[in-house]
Amino acid sequence: MTVDTRVQDEERVHWLPMTAAVSSISVVGIAIGLGMPLLSVILESRGHSASMIGLNTAVAGVASIAGAPLATPIASRLGVAWAMLAMIALGALAFVGFYFAPAFWMWFPLRVALHMSLTILFILSEFWISTSAPPSRRGLVLGVYATVLSLGFAAGPWLFAHLGSTGFLPFGVTMALVTIAAIPVLAARNESPPIRPEGEETSGFLQYIWMVPTATVAVLVFGAVETGGFALFPVYGSRIGYSEANAALLLTMIGLGNVLLQIPIGMISDRVSDRRYLLLACATVGLLGAAFMPLFAQNWHLMAALLFVWGGVVAALYTVGLAHLGSQLSGHELASANAAFVLCYGVGMVMGPQAIGIGMDMFGPVGFGWSLSLFFGVYILVSLGRLFFRRAAS
Repeated sequence: MTVDTRVQDEERVHWLPMTAAVSSISVVGIAIGLGMPLLSVILESRGHSASMIGLNTAVAGVASIAGAPLATPIASRLGVAWAMLAMIALGALAFVGFYFAPAFWMWFPLRVALHMSLTILFILSEFWISTSAPPSRRGLVLGVYATVLSLGFAAGPWLFAHLGSTGFLPFGVTMALVTIAAIPVLAARNESPPIRPEGEETSGFLQYIWMVPTATVAVLVFGAVETGGFALFPVYGSRIGYSEANAALLLTMIGLGNVLLQIPIGMISDRVSDRRYLLLACATVGLLGAAFMPLFAQNWHLMAALLFVWGGVVAALYTVGLAHLGSQLSGHELASANAAFVLCYGVGMVMGPQAIGIGMDMFGPVGFGWSLSLFFGVYILVSLGRLFFRRAAS
């Protein structure tokens, strides 16, 4: 292979594996976007408190933490594509299992199975996307990736608003969509990248959390806000007087903000000299938006506009954080850092639902916005401290 041919191959987008990886990400988005409010509403209808709903949802984060280190061993044994197909099947079966599980305790192992499979899908999909995207177009590919994931989040609450929370229909529709999304993965199985575990990577897995804290703490906050917010917003909406459908449509507005703002913010991130300032700006918007939620709560249209902007900017914590991570590391270090990145997301999934649920039980509906504000405030302090520390060191 000549140098010119090799360069052309590196710059070529491999569309079939890209489609396979993105389709699996759509599964994650729909499963979380529909599953979080659906399961919370069902538990609320059964008389469980917000803190108990938060506890059950927080198990998802524990499963993510446990699943992150397993992604590479499973993929190295089965292959990336077959491992993803196995996780899609496991996630679909676990999700349908909630319908057939009447006892509350049964929902805990089902949460573990569902979110462990989704976490492994996250890691392997991002690995596959990274190997399929040429370096010069990685920003575009990441924007597409984030947009499709956001479309899944937007489609989930929209489906929930139309399907409701009773009967088997919402569970059956989700399982059908998951099955369809598995088809491109199966078609691209021969083009899935090889993955070989490296002993040094495993031993140094956790060090990457502290190596780029502005990125890893950003995704922790995003995981907390996204999981806790999606799970408990229907409960919050019910307590401030919204109908189930109107509360679900507000979640859809958050998802639409994610869809429409990810690519523009990603393009901005390619043009700023230091993405940490953009991450700080996103967290500040998150803090202000959460603080204004109680003031806008009585006007559905104002609340919808606020959540549209707020949701899109907050979601950029993940996209810009991932881009910042990629600008600081490369090669095997980036692969290990990506798993640590997803691990931090799982930690946020544990913290968010519990903190928001306890906040609502202690302070009423206003505790929802106050709890969200706390996460953004902590990140702003960490980010400012990191910037000042680096400036003082130089």
